[in-house]
Amino acid sequence: MKSLPLGVLQLFTCLLLIAAGQVARGEPYQMPAPGTCPEPPAPKKPPPCPRSGMCPPGVYTPVGAVMAGNDNGTIPKWDGGIKRAISGYRARSRHSDPFASDKPLCRITASNLAQNKVRLTLGAQAMFSKYTNFSMLVFPSRRSAAFPQQTYEMTEQNAKSANRNDVNSQLTGAAGGFPFPYPTSGEQVMWNHKLKYKGVAWERHNNQVTPTASGQYAMIRIREESLEYVNSVRYFFQQVESPARLAGNSILVQEPLNQDSSSRQAWSYNPWQRRVRKAQNIGYDNPGTASDGLITNDMHDMFSGALDRYDWKLMGKHEMYVPYNSYRAHAGNMNFDDLVKPGYLNPNYLRYELHRVWIVEAKLRAGQRHIIQKKTFYVDEDSWQILAADHYDNTGALWRYSEAHCINYYDQPLFWSTIEVHHDLKSGRYLASGLDNNEAVNNFSFETSLEKFTPKGLRDRQ
Repeated sequence: MKSLPLGVLQLFTCLLLIAAGQVARGEPYQMPAPGTCPEPPAPKKPPPCPRSGMCPPGVYTPVGAVMAGNDNGTIPKWDGGIKRAISGYRARSRHSDPFASDKPLCRITASNLAQNKVRLTLGAQAMFSKYTNFSMLVFPSRRSAAFPQQTYEMTEQNAKSANRNDVNSQLTGAAGGFPFPYPTSGEQVMWNHKLKYKGVAWERHNNQVTPTASGQYAMIRIREESLEYVNSVRYFFQQVESPARLAGNSILVQEPLNQDSSSRQAWSYNPWQRRVRKAQNIGYDNPGTASDGLITNDMHDMFSGALDRYDWKLMGKHEMYVPYNSYRAHAGNMNFDDLVKPGYLNPNYLRYELHRVWIVEAKLRAGQRHIIQKKTFYVDEDSWQILAADHYDNTGALWRYSEAHCINYYDQPLFWSTIEVHHDLKSGRYLASGLDNNEAVNNFSFETSLEKFTPKGLRDRQ
């Protein structure tokens, strides 16, 4: 089965945008010959930042990353990232690639994996073992991440006041921004990811595919809305728009900030029953929407939900090859048959760079239940975005590997995924979400109200 065709109106709109120069065509990169990527030096540890938040000037960025590059320049100094829309950008148009002239430094394949594996996650290494033709294009590192000035100001205040209780997932003393710019525990890093700025309210199409091992797929069209509100991580609405057998299925989630006083609340709407019901199974290791069991609910946005089922350990910071500045995969007018391939997305559309990432290990807490016994997260120091994750089953075997291919939505600015990919290393299948290339781009100026994120609001939407 090939991908479902766009509707006539969608196609006509897309063509108009292309003609107006607002949509870049989705074209693959040119593949260089395999080679050994430049070897980065061992990173130097910067001076510690005191709890008061009074850091040495010029040492750390406003979100707590090391400002300096590495010794041989393979990671550059952070110069503020992309702080505003690039020349030629039009409001609500697709983001063109500010690094379009970059050429790959090398291509990692199974033949040169041994020379490069020290900078790869275990999940990425497993991809080379499972798929003989899998490859990764490594480009020059561009520290493009940036956020609004208010986010920086609130982060500075949070450095002096934020506290967390690891036993009951409670966070206090933080308002806006990142709560822990100078983390000392794995929980603090995960809180930074969970509360990363993505706009006050947004709407998007988070379309997804779940190809068979032979590469057959059908596009599942999903619309999502989110609202950040006082004392909440987010309020979230999701509705399947196609195919017809799934259309109309909707969920509503209210995610509280502190889950000691109240837990996640969720409701679902089934168009065949025409009823809104309280949902007890939207969270933790229950299957994600229309996912064929390839992801759990807490894998949405790389990790979401409560921290209480795992013990978290901060393993340090390392320089690794991770997905970054994935503007080619974000481009409009995408032929998804070119992108979606058996086993993995077409590597010619994907971009990897060397960046410093925090490594966080999560092990299932004694007495708790989850189908994933251990997780390892690789979190970008410049944005607190989880860029990659390894997932282990209850026998300790590596089971799943996840990647977030991110861009700077520079009209905001904010740094977030444009496509997520979750690989099942046992079945040879994967789920890719965020395939909105032939849709309107994410709307971060979305106007909504709290009433729409209530059970009554869910009924009224139908």
